Amino acid sequence: MTSNNYILREIEQKDNEQIAAVIRTVLIEMGAPKVGTAYEDKALDEMFETYSHSTSAYYVIENNGKIIGGAGVAELRNYDGNICEFQKMYFLSEARGLGLGSKMITICLEKAKEFGFEKCYLETMPYMDSARALYKKNGFVSLDKPVGDTGHYSCNVWMLKDL
Repeated sequence: MTSNNYILREIEQKDNEQIAAVIRTVLIEMGAPKVGTAYEDKALDEMFETYSHSTSAYYVIENNGKIIGGAGVAELRNYDGNICEFQKMYFLSEARGLGLGSKMITICLEKAKEFGFEKCYLETMPYMDSARALYKKNGFVSLDKPVGDTGHYSCNVWMLKDL
């Protein structure tokens, strides 16, 4: 998918270093703790490999050869049910406010449906207001407690959407 100079595509191995840097940059910018969040995930430096399973996918947004954001879906860890998790959607400031977040959510949820998932779960932080508003706009509803155990204990806002 191309929009102006923005290319939304599946992750490639060559993107690993750039997408890890994007995610860590955004987390620091947002004041997120480094523990209990995606910041410390071992998978962050191996995103291509992490999402190269039959029921997971990760997409990046590229602008003039530079990765400026990404998001993915994968089976919800430590949960016995047909739920996936919307994961690691982070955009550099230059990619925000352009409608790319909604496009990314749509593509990821369509992929989740192709994989056969019935629901999609996500975790975020209470001060990420724009992200929470975007998720709500795209049909996610708030939950009172987490589903499964992602290990992201610092992310204390939980949302779910029927697919």
